[in-house]
Amino acid sequence: MRIAIFGANGPTGRLLTGQALAAWHRVAAVTRHPGSFPLRHDRLEVLGADVLDPAAVDAAVARRDAVLSTLGVPAGKEPISTYSRGVTNILAAMRRHRVGRIAVVSSSGVAPHSYSDGGFLFNRVLLPYVTRVLGRTMYDDMRRMEALVRASDRDWTIVRPSGLYHLPSPTGYTLVEGHADGRFTARADLAASMLALLDDDRYRRATVSVITTADNPTLLQWIRREAMSR
Repeated sequence: MRIAIFGANGPTGRLLTGQALAAWHRVAAVTRHPGSFPLRHDRLEVLGADVLDPAAVDAAVARRDAVLSTLGVPAGKEPISTYSRGVTNILAAMRRHRVGRIAVVSSSGVAPHSYSDGGFLFNRVLLPYVTRVLGRTMYDDMRRMEALVRASDRDWTIVRPSGLYHLPSPTGYTLVEGHADGRFTARADLAASMLALLDDDRYRRATVSVITTADNPTLLQWIRREAMSR
């Protein structure tokens, strides 16, 4: 399959690109900084393009069979529009070139739930602060992105991971429609779940959650490794 991956130079995008190549797909890795992209392969095309540039997006989507978006924007208090503007350009290019399949990464923070293993600190303090204060503008734009994807006539899936962290390889992750009761998602599992969606008809035109159920960090470990490293 010929796949365009937007956000390919991010932590999840690099894993997804490598997994897609290992699965014998032909991949167009779309990034604003092609010179820093670390992977090389005879079935890999690294494209320098900004998702906010309609013409560049159009060229990246042309002649593809599917689009996977792992776009990521750091949380902050300033207004964010990359997710919604980017997916607008991607969907328009897909319609022009008759590309049907798209999967986009969103976040469980778009529709936050308390977690059975979260405890008071996570559920009542950290989660509200992250979703309502620290990441408010980011999650607002993710909601706009999701609404645009759902309203489109493409064959879409929205993927919501929980708190992201690093593991060297995929695990026996859990993928369910709707909300999943888990606080963490390994990036390798997020990448693997997106790739698996290309051959899975169960979750077409659906919103799914992916969580990792083994080798999860503690909350303190996650804060030290991920939140404080940004």
